[in-house]
Amino acid sequence: MKNVHKVETVVEGAEWKKILDKAFAKRNKDLKVDGFRKGKCPKEVYLKKFGIESLYMDASDEALQVAYKNVLKDKDLVPVVEPAVDIKGIDENKIELEFTIITKPEVKLGKYKDLGVKKEKVSVTKEEVEQEEAKIASKYAEMVVKENGEVLEGNTAVIDFKGYVDGKELEGGSGTDYSLEIGSHTFIPGFEDGVVGMKVGEKKDLNLKFPDDYTEELKGKKVKFEVTLKEIKERVLPEFDKEFFEDLGYKEVTTKAEFDAEVKKAITEKKEEEAKSKYYNDVIDKACENLEVEINPEIIADEVKREIDRVSQSIQQQGLTLDLYLQFTGKTKEQYEKDLEPEAIKNIKARYLLDEVAKAEKIEVTDKDVEKHAEKEASRYGIDKKEFLTYVGGLEVVKYDLRMKRALSVLVGEEVE
Repeated sequence: MKNVHKVETVVEGAEWKKILDKAFAKRNKDLKVDGFRKGKCPKEVYLKKFGIESLYMDASDEALQVAYKNVLKDKDLVPVVEPAVDIKGIDENKIELEFTIITKPEVKLGKYKDLGVKKEKVSVTKEEVEQEEAKIASKYAEMVVKENGEVLEGNTAVIDFKGYVDGKELEGGSGTDYSLEIGSHTFIPGFEDGVVGMKVGEKKDLNLKFPDDYTEELKGKKVKFEVTLKEIKERVLPEFDKEFFEDLGYKEVTTKAEFDAEVKKAITEKKEEEAKSKYYNDVIDKACENLEVEINPEIIADEVKREIDRVSQSIQQQGLTLDLYLQFTGKTKEQYEKDLEPEAIKNIKARYLLDEVAKAEKIEVTDKDVEKHAEKEASRYGIDKKEFLTYVGGLEVVKYDLRMKRALSVLVGEEVE
């Protein structure tokens, strides 16, 4: 591929000697040799005892960094992934290296305007408003003690229970003051059905059977649960009145009709954002179909790695590791990486597309543009400009993002915020 550059280079003479001396100083720092204090072994003695070859590993690491910077500068190359490197030869006089450097592939921009992609029209039905209001009501429902009556579906039964298998008490099969939501299917089949209809103070034996897909030692076995109902709680939904509307933050809303209008407005705004996002993605996908580019496997692998790193950080915040996550999904790391490849290719093409559109449209972003945008965003988040720039990664990151947004604006035919 034209964007794969193999570059051979040599680090030798005084520069290589300096690197070897640095490697010796590093090794000698914590070295203890008989007859010398720690870190004070003369180089001649060290080389006689350990050989100059013992310095090559540390010296090659240093030489790689030096040589790589020089190669990029001399050849005017901008790598897009970490280079591969091969040590062709190494001795006391020199180190011979070959770098395989991958730069951005050649991209040919096809048609990217007037692609015939339509934005979906948004509408909100009465049923959707009612469903959203039901969710809101459920979220703010209160659990209150049910003074009379029996356990019904949706109630929470506070119970004591004890299980027995083969006449012996079941280990881990008992509980006191346990809150069981009827309909949650927390226990084995038949348990919740048996609790339905019970009254406070009632005791009941539930003769059940463990499912065939249960644990090896219990699957298919008969079990008896002794259950005592101590309390019943039921969910009481809030009244849709002025007080409730104020609690939700709607200070000016006083009637149900006004609340309906506010809920409909919120749903509409959400749907419009979703429709806009889908429209942008559809336009990008359509334009990418007209894009000509051959993407190196190394570039795809690098994109996959970045996505895995992002997922790892996200699940770590939930107390999981990537290995555990993969166990839950039943996939190996290799399978997971393969699954991510199509989305990785899509993301790479989208970046290349926007970059080429920016070039074709001669889109430039000035430092003044960046400063203005940073001030606006910092104000929006209630922080100062410097703090905002530090958070997002600096002026160059903001400049790149603005350039991509302006390119997207050209694609979709409207200003992208």
